[in-house]
Amino acid sequence: MRSLKYFVFPLCLAASCAPAQTSSTSTAAQIVLHSQKAQQYLREKQPKLAIPELKAVVRLDPNNLDAEANLGVLLYFQGDYAGANQALSKALALHPDIPKLQALLGMSEERSGDPQHAVKDLAAAFPQLHDQKIQMEAGLSLIHLYQAHDQLAEAAGIVRQLQALQPKNPQLIYVAYRLYSDLAGEQLLSLSLVAPDSAQMHAAMAYEDTMQNNDQAAIAQYRKALAINPKLPGAEFALAQLLQHANDVKQQQEATSIYEQALRENPYDEPSALALGDMNLTQGNFKIAQTYYERALKIDPEDAEANFGLAKALIGNNESKQALPYLEKSIRLDPTNASAHFRLATLYRQEGREQDARQQLQIFQRLRKLKDKLSDLYKQMRMKPVHQENRHDSQGGMAGGQ
Repeated sequence: MRSLKYFVFPLCLAASCAPAQTSSTSTAAQIVLHSQKAQQYLREKQPKLAIPELKAVVRLDPNNLDAEANLGVLLYFQGDYAGANQALSKALALHPDIPKLQALLGMSEERSGDPQHAVKDLAAAFPQLHDQKIQMEAGLSLIHLYQAHDQLAEAAGIVRQLQALQPKNPQLIYVAYRLYSDLAGEQLLSLSLVAPDSAQMHAAMAYEDTMQNNDQAAIAQYRKALAINPKLPGAEFALAQLLQHANDVKQQQEATSIYEQALRENPYDEPSALALGDMNLTQGNFKIAQTYYERALKIDPEDAEANFGLAKALIGNNESKQALPYLEKSIRLDPTNASAHFRLATLYRQEGREQDARQQLQIFQRLRKLKDKLSDLYKQMRMKPVHQENRHDSQGGMAGGQ
């Protein structure tokens, strides 16, 4: 019932609003009386009592748009979808250009088991809706209908429009997650049917293995993909990332070779320069790490990870003052990096900036709690986070025990 007020139309109560062709003054008076009663019941939030009054109005005046529209609205919110369909259809026949009525008719048709007409009406009404609440309700109904009929691309278009309006809406985020998962599954199935033995299929299987923390299986699939097509875009870098984080020295050395070769082939390969900086930082080779981070920043000065990496390398080289501006910039670029806040707190404390240090430490603690919650959630799902923070926490150690 919370959305009722967004659909109800003002009722015509004056005698002058009665139909011109009524057979008697008595009929006109009855229309006004029933309209007044309906309005009163609506003010008193008694829609059930208003329904008979509106039915009386449309019996007396079949061309009364407001009464027919409001009757349809009330019947919909009372769960009488068949009655709502009839009343709303009549109202739209009298005045076709009322998008919110057409949207409500579509939602009513969906609930009464008429998906074909529901899609038609909702799709026609949705682009013309301006009230955000109605947009949201109609859009979600349309997404559900599109998904039910495997029209996933159309559903994705509606999701994008709704998320532009409410990017932090949990229901929308969940709907988007389910939809994009379905889209990914649909494309994976298509790939398996069209090219089951292709490099792309093996790369897709590798990605799925990676998301399920099966890194060695993913490595094997990427090797198969690259054996079929050594130039498959992104595959060699993805393989190198897995090798980089493996607990095997030979695999880590292979990752180094891949990154170095990538830089020889393309001196502007910033991700490879960044990865080599990370690997050298982990090994305690701070000077070498510094050169790679500086190289990455020449290519992309706005890379938050490269700024953070260079700051850590400088700290490792006992150049904390030089590290400070890079730490501050990395946080401006990525305020969610908990480890960067911790390190900045440490540097501020060393400089005697106690208030700034406390502020950074508070931010670190808040982000750390959030990260721990997310980590627990991903463990329950047996999935690997899309954006890992292991490079934040493990490389080069953490100052002050972090």
